[in-house]
Amino acid sequence: MTFLSLVRTATIRYMDFGNIIAVLVIIFVSMTLHELTHGIVAYKLGDDTAHLMGRLTLNPLKHIDPIMTIALPMTIIFANALTGAAMPVFGGAKPVPFNSENLKYGEWGVAMVAASGPLVNLLLAFMSYAIVTYIGDGSVAGKLLATSVAVNLGFFAFNIIPIPPLDGSRVFYAIAPDFIRRFFGAVEYYGIVFIYIAVLALSPVLTVYMQAVIYGCVSLFSLVI
Repeated sequence: MTFLSLVRTATIRYMDFGNIIAVLVIIFVSMTLHELTHGIVAYKLGDDTAHLMGRLTLNPLKHIDPIMTIALPMTIIFANALTGAAMPVFGGAKPVPFNSENLKYGEWGVAMVAASGPLVNLLLAFMSYAIVTYIGDGSVAGKLLATSVAVNLGFFAFNIIPIPPLDGSRVFYAIAPDFIRRFFGAVEYYGIVFIYIAVLALSPVLTVYMQAVIYGCVSLFSLVI
C-alpha cells in the first residue's frame, strides 16, 4: 500500500455515505481503545479515578465527546467535500480523568499515561498495515483495514501536537520550563474549543503536517513488513 493510496483512503472529498460510515466506525473503535489505554496505564501507575468513573470500558458511548468525536470529523468531511481539500479525517474523545498526585513517577507518570494513547493508535495502524499488505485493499475487509491505517495515523499525528489538552502537551510538560507549564495551565480549560478553531483556521498547515507524519510512519512500516 502506497502513501498516496492511504491519503486517498483517509480523505473524503465527496459525500460517499459508505466511506463516511466506515471512517466514523473506525474513529469510534480507535478513540475507545485510545482512551481505555490511558485509563489502564493510569490504573497500573496507582490512580483509580478512571476505574471509579466507569471509563475502563470498551463501550464507546462512555468516551464520546460531542465536539471531538462527532462535530470535528464531520466538519472535516464537509470541508473536504465542499473545497476539494485533502485533510485526513480524524477525531477525538472525552479525555479519561486521572489524578496526577496518585501516579507513580510524578510528572513522568503523567507523561507515560499521555503517551500511551497515541502509541496504541500507532500500534493499531501498524497491525492494520501488516494485514492489508498481506490481503490487499481490494476487498471490503481490505478497505476497512486501509481506513484503519489512515485514521489511526491521523489520531497519532493529531494527538502528539504539544497543545493542551492534547496528549503531546502532557508529554512535553514533563520537560518543559516553568513559563510553558504556566501557559499550558492557563489555556487547557479552553483547549478543545481552541483546537477546533485551529483545525478550521489552519487546515492547510495541519494537512501538510498530518500527511507528512502519515508518510513517515508508512515508510517506517514498509521497512519492517
